[in-house]
Amino acid sequence: QVRLVESGGGLVQPGGSLRLSCAASGFTFSSSAMRWYRQAPGKKRELVATSAGGTTNYADSVKGRFTISRDNAKSTVYLQMNSLKPEDTAVYYCNTLNLPWYWGKGTQVTVSS
Repeated sequence: QVRLVESGGGLVQPGGSLRLSCAASGFTFSSSAMRWYRQAPGKKRELVATSAGGTTNYADSVKGRFTISRDNAKSTVYLQMNSLKPEDTAVYYCNTLNLPWYWGKGTQVTVSS
C-alpha cells in the first residue's frame, strides 16, 4: 500500500525557514521521481520542486529559496524552504511521478507576521 506522509509545516514569519519532510512507503522510493506540490486557498495545485535521476527542478516562484533533497535509505524527501513569503502560504504535498494518483494529507505552511 502506497503511503505518503508529509510533516514539518507550521506558522512562520516572513523571511523565516521551514523544512518539510515526506515519508514514503509501498513503492521503490530510490528509483522514483519525487515532487513537492502546494495548493493555496482558491488556487490550483502547483508543482513546486522535482527530484529525479539525480537532478532537481524548481518553479520560478521558489527558485533560489527552496531546496528539494532526499534520503533514499529513509525513503524520505525533504523541502527546505528559506526566505519565506506570505505568498508561499499553502498546503504542501509530496507525490511520486511513478504513481501520481496517490496523495498524502499534506502539511499546512502559513507565512504571516
